[in-house]
Amino acid sequence: MMFTLPNLFRLAVLVVLLAFLLQPAWFEAMLTPLVQENAPAIYNQGSLFWLTVLHLRTVFIATFAATVVAVSLAIIVTRKAGAEFLPLSRSLVNIGQTFPPVAVLALAVPIYGFGEKPTLIALFLYGLLPIFENALTGLTTLPPTVVEAARGAGMTGSQRLIRIELPLALPVILTGVRLSVVISLATATIGSTVAAKTLGEVIIAGLQSNNLAFVLQGGLIVAALAVLIHDALQGLERTLAGRVHV
Repeated sequence: MMFTLPNLFRLAVLVVLLAFLLQPAWFEAMLTPLVQENAPAIYNQGSLFWLTVLHLRTVFIATFAATVVAVSLAIIVTRKAGAEFLPLSRSLVNIGQTFPPVAVLALAVPIYGFGEKPTLIALFLYGLLPIFENALTGLTTLPPTVVEAARGAGMTGSQRLIRIELPLALPVILTGVRLSVVISLATATIGSTVAAKTLGEVIIAGLQSNNLAFVLQGGLIVAALAVLIHDALQGLERTLAGRVHV
């Protein structure tokens, strides 16, 4: 079952993506018809491979920070002592969705300067909501019989959280992380407008020079990364969900 058509397609996308990042000159003939005469068909202002690595690093840092904060908030508001803070927590995590990432960048640049920091802040704020809501759903829809059995076994609140609640809620939490990652992969491209090293550099260079090949390269790399990472995380969710039900 491992060699199904969807899996073979994902493998093909991964191989083509790696080949393009490591040896972009192999694809020059395919992209040449998209550019004007004497214009470069392959992005030549930096390494596509390292831009991709830096793009992924930015997304990973922002998503990791958003996950820690969002899951921590969800844990707090699902305890008796913190239940009253649920409306406030929802308001806080909604901030990122209220302000467009471009507006966050514009506000952050005067404080932190140009570079990666404003982009990290924008992605962090934008990624909070899906992770928080999924963590909240996972922690509030646990089977009551399992929770009561853990309580009856003499487990403390911390033990129930670590051994029972978080493992059972993990597949649902991971769904929120997956949504946050996919959103951040696309949104991170605008970070190049404030000098962050992302694949947005390729797209912006193409727009400035009217080079469709550059725009296509940046867009397709981001799209391929989003599809591959989305499917990988979705597969992990199903694996974890299967173990939980077992």
